[in-house]
Amino acid sequence: MIAILQIAGIALITTFLALAIKEQKPNFAFLLVLFVGSGIFIFLLDQIQLIIRLIEQLASSANVNVMYVKTILKIIGIAYIAEFAAHISKDAGLGAMAAKVELAGKILILALAVPILTAMIETIIQMMPVR
Repeated sequence: MIAILQIAGIALITTFLALAIKEQKPNFAFLLVLFVGSGIFIFLLDQIQLIIRLIEQLASSANVNVMYVKTILKIIGIAYIAEFAAHISKDAGLGAMAAKVELAGKILILALAVPILTAMIETIIQMMPVR
């Protein structure tokens, strides 16, 4: 709870500062937002690592194939990173670049999902009765 209050406070202060600076120095305001946004992401890395370890432990205790869990975690990571980069691009006024980042993220997610989809289809085919 305290962490989100700290993050929200830092984000609000940064927003007010960026709005105040934007008219005189728009480049500096953008860099301020970029650095604080990156700092928030870095601040959360410990929590992200903790979550990943917990999910991997749960998967191993449930006898779930670790490869599938790692693939799903990679997919989630790609989605978050692509969204973060796209928002930064949009903040810079580069909507076209943001769209390209989002497209790249979707394609990479699809590429990682193919083995899981293949395994699911093979499992379904094996469960179907033979005629």
